[in-house]
Amino acid sequence: MADRIAFQGALGAYSHEACAEARPDFDPLPCDTFEDVVAAVREGRAALAMLPVENSTYGRVADIHRLLPESGLHIVGEAFLRVRIALMGLPGARLEDIARVRAHLVLIPQARAFLHARGIRAEAAADSAGAAAELLARGDPAEGVLASRLAAETHGLQVLAEDIEDHGHNTTRFLVMAPAPAAPEAGAGPVKTTFVFRVRNIPAALYKAMGGFATNGVNMTKLESYMIDGSFQATQFYADIEGHPADPPVARALEELGYFTDHLAVLGVYPADPDHFDGGHARERAGREAPRP
Repeated sequence: MADRIAFQGALGAYSHEACAEARPDFDPLPCDTFEDVVAAVREGRAALAMLPVENSTYGRVADIHRLLPESGLHIVGEAFLRVRIALMGLPGARLEDIARVRAHLVLIPQARAFLHARGIRAEAAADSAGAAAELLARGDPAEGVLASRLAAETHGLQVLAEDIEDHGHNTTRFLVMAPAPAAPEAGAGPVKTTFVFRVRNIPAALYKAMGGFATNGVNMTKLESYMIDGSFQATQFYADIEGHPADPPVARALEELGYFTDHLAVLGVYPADPDHFDGGHARERAGREAPRP
């Protein structure tokens, strides 16, 4: 029996699609909540967890940054999924017969132009993949669902239109998490390090804490803050950087960070997705460092 990878949502959800693309040798384990995903791994019912952390259109996934440090799991990989929206109906249905569609609330605005042009009314559903399963049960030929192609294949529906999103840039970043760390060797390839920290209560602590990354040339790709325990006085920061803690520049930057923090925890050191690594900074550095003619 193959190992299982847990995700939040029903079979056919975009998180399921991320699992299928990033870890095709693992069997998917659908869970109701993010907390259930973490529990499935901690209890040994799944070997890995697939958790969404941010979306290029909607930003940070709510509450996920609070969950990660408390999960007891370690980040062992990342995955990016381009969100492609398909309109599906019952087998034998025609696009011109669809009068209304159901989908998760965040999907509907992304296909607004397509729906408006065809006079199709949209209704919010708790879950797009779940709406696909419900459509098959209801058997209404005038109803459709907006979801992934995988949802149609999973629930026996017919894809009537594909790639109907208004814009082609919507992408979700996922983190793959496991009970134990699995850091790659330093120098083995592009690596990211994710950590959380709290700065000491001294003037300009955050500015000083970040200075080590700038002076050592370490690219910080994400820095976000959130309150702890509902207190305006307790703020934790979540950060992603490019590089391995064993790399001298990263080691120096983390050492300097430690002087200005009263809490620092590394959540994972993991291979970076090569298609989304660096964002052009390497090319910029190469251009600056190239010899002048």
